Amino acid sequence: MGEPLRIGTRRSRLALWQARQVAMLLEAAGAATELVGIDTAGDRVLDLAIGKIGDKGVFTKELEERLRTGEIHLAVHSAKDLPSSLPPGLEICAFAEREAAHDVLLCCRRGLDIDNPRIPLRVGSSSVRRIAFLKRLFSHLQVLNVRGNLQTRIGKMKSGLCDVLMLAGAGVGRMGYEHLVCREFSPELIPPPAGQGAIAVEVSLSLGAARRRLIREAVNHPPTERAVVAERAFLRVLQGGCSIPAFAHAEFCGDELRLDAGIISLDGQRLIRERGMGAAAASASLGETVGRRVLEKGGTEILRAIKEGRDRGSPTKQGEQGGIKGA
Repeated sequence: MGEPLRIGTRRSRLALWQARQVAMLLEAAGAATELVGIDTAGDRVLDLAIGKIGDKGVFTKELEERLRTGEIHLAVHSAKDLPSSLPPGLEICAFAEREAAHDVLLCCRRGLDIDNPRIPLRVGSSSVRRIAFLKRLFSHLQVLNVRGNLQTRIGKMKSGLCDVLMLAGAGVGRMGYEHLVCREFSPELIPPPAGQGAIAVEVSLSLGAARRRLIREAVNHPPTERAVVAERAFLRVLQGGCSIPAFAHAEFCGDELRLDAGIISLDGQRLIRERGMGAAAASASLGETVGRRVLEKGGTEILRAIKEGRDRGSPTKQGEQGGIKGA
């Protein structure tokens, strides 16, 4: 079968699960594969909020460096972790079929009621988007910065650091923790970030055309690709990174694609949300159009406020403390 395709992946159980899914698709197409585990800055630095580590490439930079050197032939990512723009010479050649895009709450104790304002539950999350929506919808809750891989965060919850965790439903399902889900949030109530639930495969343009074509034909799921391309095009207009509470969720409506996207202020008070419909074949154009509308209707001001706060250091304080009361 020739030289194995070396698949770069983070070392967490979830990342390895995703990489193995891609490996199975490639092997079904007749390719030999080899997994290569790589540590990223986001995996090594767990005592800071993600926005404090850096806006872009927190979970991808080290994999991309090895793509450029040829140490690996392809890198497997959670699509939501990829910056809106890739470094020169790299491309996303495939998106595996998407699973659930929504967020969920995990808890160890049954009967917890996050809707009751008299119960000040502690919610673990490191996502500025999730924190902002929690502030908007459940202002009585206290949010704590809880980082680490899925198992580490669940362990922190079980040890009493927080009462519940807010996570992506897809990862929870892939790791078999559905029994801990105590609340599911529809994308209508709490819209997900661009790419959530999808697996992306990144390659170097220096990889031979035949191998790039093999990877794409084996892995790519066209409906998922259309949807995520629209979401990422929206994010690219906003020039968003990990510290930007932007969201984008595209779904098929017949033969057309419907995009629900926007941005929320860090305190949850301002929400700019736009929806658009367009031909699936022009999904990038749809994302760009919705992105420009969001900026025109107040998104620019929210982004400016976030940048000014970051320059002063305040988002770090919000990300690390996260308390809805007195954040």
